[in-house]
Amino acid sequence: MVVGSLVLNTMNDRIQKIDKFSTNPANLIMDVENLNAWYGAAQIIFNINLHISAGEVVALMGRNGAGKSTTLRTLMGMMPRRSGRVTFLGNSIGELQPFQIARQGLGFVPEDRRIFTDLTVLENLNIGRQPSRQFPNADPAPFWSLEDIFSLFPNLASISDRLASEMSGGEQQMLAIARTLMGNPLAILLDEPSEGIAPVIVEKIGEMILKLKSKGVSIILSEQNLHFASWVCDRAYILEKGEIQYSAPMNELLENKEVMLKYLGI
Repeated sequence: MVVGSLVLNTMNDRIQKIDKFSTNPANLIMDVENLNAWYGAAQIIFNINLHISAGEVVALMGRNGAGKSTTLRTLMGMMPRRSGRVTFLGNSIGELQPFQIARQGLGFVPEDRRIFTDLTVLENLNIGRQPSRQFPNADPAPFWSLEDIFSLFPNLASISDRLASEMSGGEQQMLAIARTLMGNPLAILLDEPSEGIAPVIVEKIGEMILKLKSKGVSIILSEQNLHFASWVCDRAYILEKGEIQYSAPMNELLENKEVMLKYLGI
């Protein structure tokens, strides 16, 4: 797989340098303290603490049912019953509705994609449009035009008039990501982007993540594919039964065989 062949080179580059964004506390984008969430009476995540800085890519890892997707849904305000403190760009967003959080500049690509299947590719993209943004230091955030989107995902350009219901799973994943980019986010919550899609599309998504990282956009990535996560991520949090059991830079995780076996089954 092409992704696997790129991992070692990327990891070697990362180990030898200090990320220019994540080392400065002033570049903190999101800070989460004691995050809890429930489905009905059942508590799913327990006292989650995490943070992410500008231009940093952080992985949420763990087995199926560990609480990764629920954590992202909670950060996006989609869990009706939740508690804890979530700060984004210095503003408290823990009690906001999802549409209000999106307007703050936080994008979300859910695992089930949630594209509008009765609309075309182009119509889905236009629905995601939001104004241009600035980072807290007043630098302009990346602005995504349709031309930029089609340059990043050429496959979408060739099928822009096709109904989303007629797209393959990989094409739908690209569309879900592209629609989020049309909102010009400062940070993105990306849920299982590599699951069930062709390696060539996984590679394209990885390249997109690295491009966003280079422009200062932060990404929290829920992922079970260790090869993919080690290619694009700086740090990892490992969840088990709704609690964070381990956190470390990605290179340290890769060297910790005991942790990988215990929590990832690798």
